[in-house]
Amino acid sequence: QVQLVESGGGLVQAGGSLRLSCAASRLTFSRYGMGWFRQAPGKERDFVAGYSWTGGSTYYADSVKDRFTISRDNAKNMVYLQMNNLKPDDTAVYYCAARAGGSGIRDKDAYAYWGQGTQVTVSS
Repeated sequence: QVQLVESGGGLVQAGGSLRLSCAASRLTFSRYGMGWFRQAPGKERDFVAGYSWTGGSTYYADSVKDRFTISRDNAKNMVYLQMNNLKPDDTAVYYCAARAGGSGIRDKDAYAYWGQGTQVTVSS
């Protein structure tokens, strides 16, 4: 059973930073495109950041570009999301996800595996 486990969420003031981590197990990590999504109360689960299937390219939602950075360590089966200059609108549950195909980086339906999520709350 593939398992993705997120950590690193918490409460932070606006302008602060957090680093989310996602530990993947029971999958050939280097063969999966990894992504981060978030879901605020009453809203859809939205794409935040992701890697191409080869891991050579990164993609970001416009709302987080230049503030968030996705990175991965294939040797450790880890993916990270560094979040800087956080805003109250960034408050959400953040999910790590893995997809086997090359397409659909921004499409949550393209991802087969999901973590349980970690809460990020940004106070004003």
